[in-house]
Amino acid sequence: MKKTLLIFVGLFVFIGFSNFAFAQKEEEKKEKLFGVKFSGYVKNDFYYDTREVEGGREGHLLFWPKAANYDIEGNDINAHGSFHFLAIQTRLTGNITGPDALGAKTSAMFEGEFFGHSDPDINGFRLRHALVKLNWEKSELLTGQTWHPMFILENFPGTVSFNTGLGFQPFSRNPQIKYTFKTENFKLAATVFSERDFQSRNIFGFPSSDYIRNSKIPALNLQFNYGLTNNEAQTAFNTGFAVNFKTIRPSLTTNLGYITNETLSSLSAQVYIMRKFKPLSVKFATLYTENANEMFIPSGFAHYEILNLTKGEFSYLPTRNAIAWLDISTTGKTWQFGLFGGYNKNLGTLKDVISTPGGLGINIEHLYRLSPRVFYFNGKLQVGAELEYTVAAYGDGTFTANAIPKNAEEVANLRIILGVFYHF
Repeated sequence: MKKTLLIFVGLFVFIGFSNFAFAQKEEEKKEKLFGVKFSGYVKNDFYYDTREVEGGREGHLLFWPKAANYDIEGNDINAHGSFHFLAIQTRLTGNITGPDALGAKTSAMFEGEFFGHSDPDINGFRLRHALVKLNWEKSELLTGQTWHPMFILENFPGTVSFNTGLGFQPFSRNPQIKYTFKTENFKLAATVFSERDFQSRNIFGFPSSDYIRNSKIPALNLQFNYGLTNNEAQTAFNTGFAVNFKTIRPSLTTNLGYITNETLSSLSAQVYIMRKFKPLSVKFATLYTENANEMFIPSGFAHYEILNLTKGEFSYLPTRNAIAWLDISTTGKTWQFGLFGGYNKNLGTLKDVISTPGGLGINIEHLYRLSPRVFYFNGKLQVGAELEYTVAAYGDGTFTANAIPKNAEEVANLRIILGVFYHF
């Protein structure tokens, strides 16, 4: 009897210990599903400009050359060179994995850099991306802040310059909700989004996220993408289009102090194609944009017609741009040579307007850029050199009836830039 009792007690202890060990292993498995993998790079930029430039963070983020500004003797004050050394683009990324939820694989990502939020905040750490993804077999839901849906991740310039083709290529990051339906080769995405760090401007050129928030309508983007990749042959093909709709309320009151509910809607579109051969990658995009200054495309809007003369209330019309860019690069593992070229034409407003337009770079009649580059890779070290030649044609301050700058004259800047990256 005693022997039998000892057997039962031993069996009970064994089963209890086994259940405890199994539970511990299950907990350990769940814990292993969670993780954060850090990556990023340290980057130093050394550059020289032959002219004063419009840009951000002490000129590090180059837009285009400044317009001529003449002194008493008729000399252009902005026609002089300058240099700078900066490391503010140094970046940290965290990729987060976790257990499944709602039948989907979950992940998250955050990224920041020392770029600051403004020139006085230069070297300050700022948020670039912060997003959550839910991935099902044929669909994906993304929420958070990331690239504007007009910034196509499958097709953007590979420049050394941090501006990544700014002025020609849409450049913005936005808080958003994005749903993507996908098959093996096709993707169809719908995005609703707002503005935070990259903001639309009013007719006086002041940026604010208030304008889109006060419209009570988030921006909307629809995008179609088709892509093929052959890893064995080292080839790829990608093409698609995107359509963007945005509404802003530029002001709550008129100049005479009356409430105005007038809004401005704008439509932009993009068609793109990328073809990668084993030795060469070719990317191309063409765009039509309206009031797209939040994406750093020189544009804005003007008063179209009088709605109420007593209250000083007007309707608005956006200025439009036609843009095309091409980026060609070799695909070597140690050396890569590339060339970016872009052209941006101010089309003015669709109809005649009754005021001078306002926004960002609204006095630019056309803009173009040519920038050859070379990259060298060795382990974690990457070095890039680039000559960035940008020309802006500024009007004399007068405009045609449909808001195109008159008597435009070109000014040019050549930026010589060296970038040193150390990836981790």
